[in-house]
This record gives sequence, structure tokens and C-alpha cells, in this order.
Amino acid sequence: MNVKKLILSGLVFLLGITGTSVFAHGVDDKTKAFLLGNEGPAFFPFLYIGAHHMLTGYDHLLFLVGVIFFLYRPKDILIYVSFFTIGHSLTLLLGVLGNLSVNAYLIDAIIAFSIVYKGFDNLGGFKKLFGFQPDTKAAVLIFGLFHGFGLATKLQDFKFGQKGLVTNLIGFNLGVEIGQFLALTFVLLLISVWRNYNSFKRFSTLTNTLLMAAGFILIGYQLTGYFVQ
Repeated sequence: MNVKKLILSGLVFLLGITGTSVFAHGVDDKTKAFLLGNEGPAFFPFLYIGAHHMLTGYDHLLFLVGVIFFLYRPKDILIYVSFFTIGHSLTLLLGVLGNLSVNAYLIDAIIAFSIVYKGFDNLGGFKKLFGFQPDTKAAVLIFGLFHGFGLATKLQDFKFGQKGLVTNLIGFNLGVEIGQFLALTFVLLLISVWRNYNSFKRFSTLTNTLLMAAGFILIGYQLTGYFVQ
């Protein structure tokens, strides 16, 4: 397999996990049992759970793929990822500590919409159809807030004890950042190599179209869950 096929396969695999893991999103039975039974500070277990959730959280990862897809300078990548991190960290902490409840299906539908939005933005849809370009940094921050509420909702479902809650939340959030860093490193390596080939422009259109398609699939799945629950 040549380099171009390897790179394309990697990105298609990342996009394809939407279809194969959509029904498995959340936590496994072992993690669920731990969360339900935990009654005290458990920094490192929550660190692991946070990292694992981000690495298997296809909705968060697909959005981040869209965010960094056309970013070339490390400074720009750092700025955009920081906006996303600030957004999801803020609502994760406020959501759990403030016991702010959001319907899981609706918040996940909004997160899925963020994927559609970013793919559409990367394709130049706003300029082509509406003649203007929304502030991309503000969009990443705002969607980061929704992603954080999604993470908070997942944790609130388990009603674990209040003892050591702040410590556990810090561990979980730090784990999310570690998982995010690992996932982005993999994606950036693929995209950085791919940019050296003439096919990048052609397949970038396909990739962002697939991002939008994945987002629409997730929106449909989440809204179906909301109306039939």
C-alpha cells in the first residue's frame, strides 16, 4: 500500500467509526460499574476514563478533524484547540458541579450538528451560499461549550458520590485533554503527510463531505432516540 492510500485509509477509518460505534458510544460495563460504585477521590481512574472517552468519542473527534483540517501553523492549531478546550472544560465543570441537566439526545444532536457545520465551513459553504464567513474561533468556542455539556451529561447519568467530586472532575477533564492530544497527533501526522501530494485538494473535498454526511447520520440517530425514548 502506498503512502497516499495509507493516509486516505486512516482518515476514512476515522470517519467510518461513526457507523460502527454509534450504538456503542458511552462507557463499557466495567467503567459503568466503577462510576456507579465510586464514593471518594479517584483521580487516576477518572483520568483514564476521560482519556478513554475522548479516544472513543467519535463525535468529538470528527469535529476536531474538521477544526484542524486546514490549519497549517502550529500556532493556529494551538489557538483553535485552546478555544475548544476552554469551552468544553467550562461547561463540563459547571454542568456537573452545578447539576445542570441537559437531555442527552438533544445535546448529542447539537454536537453532531457541529460536525456538519465544520465540514460545511471547510468547503466554503458560507461564502458560496450566503456571501459571508462566520467567526471560526467563536464557532469553535461555542460548539466547545456544547461538547462540554455532552461530557457532563454522560457523567451525571451515573449519580456518583459528591465526596472527592472536584478531584475526580479534574482528573476526568485532564484525561479528556490527554486523549484529545493523542487523537490530534495521529490526525495531524496523516494530514501533514497528505498535504505533500497533489491529491490533497481533491480528497479534502471528499473528506469534508464525508464529515457532513457523518454529522447528518448522527443527528438522525440522536433525534430518533429523543422522540422514541
